[in-house]
Amino acid sequence: MLTSAAEGVYVICPTPFESDGRLDIASTDRMVEAYLKAGATGLTILGIMGESPKLAAEESLTFAKQVMSTVAGRVPVVVGVSAAGFAAMSGLSRKVMDVGAAGVMIAPPSTLRTDDQIVSYYADAVEAIGADTPFVIQDYPLATNVVMTPKVIMRIIEQSPSCVMLKHEDWPGLDKITTLRRASAEGQVRRVSILCGNGGLFLPFEMERGADGAMTGYAYPEMLVGVVNLIKQGRRQEAHDLFDRHLPLVRYETQPNLGLAVRKYVLKKRGIIASDTLRKPGPKLSPETIAEIDWLMERIERSQQGSLAA
Repeated sequence: MLTSAAEGVYVICPTPFESDGRLDIASTDRMVEAYLKAGATGLTILGIMGESPKLAAEESLTFAKQVMSTVAGRVPVVVGVSAAGFAAMSGLSRKVMDVGAAGVMIAPPSTLRTDDQIVSYYADAVEAIGADTPFVIQDYPLATNVVMTPKVIMRIIEQSPSCVMLKHEDWPGLDKITTLRRASAEGQVRRVSILCGNGGLFLPFEMERGADGAMTGYAYPEMLVGVVNLIKQGRRQEAHDLFDRHLPLVRYETQPNLGLAVRKYVLKKRGIIASDTLRKPGPKLSPETIAEIDWLMERIERSQQGSLAA
């Protein structure tokens, strides 16, 4: 089961598709093994970058079963169960927990406006998934348009013992991490795990502010693992040097609406998935964009070879 002690890198997995849009089971297995080889301490599936709204309910369960079958208990798997209604959330949550998920992740719907509405929503969500199911708060206002202040997050944590993690994706949001960590240090709220998203764009600083790791899907997960480990070892300069070598592609990958297409293209080129197909509606990369990505990848490969030679 997922606990508040979770740390490291939980790689956000895209959902691999065949060129005709069907689930690609072979690529799913290969992707899972690649992420584990890169040092992932956990995996997260069916999130916003997993194209979950484009999947039928039975496809979501099929994909979740395949991932957990391949993982075979080696690392925890978190499943996104955000849905328009609590019936769908409850059904998927129950089914994935039954087949081995460690916990579920819930993002608030865009209709929530007040602090009380947000807190009440998570109370209802806990009722829907069951109080014994560990869950992650997904705080991603750039996608949900729901702004959760540290006080709101603290209220959710305190009202729900099954809340074990915050997926922090606010931007700017470094001071939010500091506020939450200070509050837990002073006994104002129990400590939960904080893993950060946003493609890893601010990862070194998030770690230095008190985050426990990353929950994101940059196409070179070994960089995320390296940065997290180096920061924990107190090797700040090395961590930032490693991050800086990847920053141009990290930045390119975080472009709104285009990011997943870029990520899938890089994963395909690295041999991790067979096709970079996105379910419709979705963007297509122009020849100019592809050329830029290829150039960015070549720079990373050259820098890696140079660092090994040194």
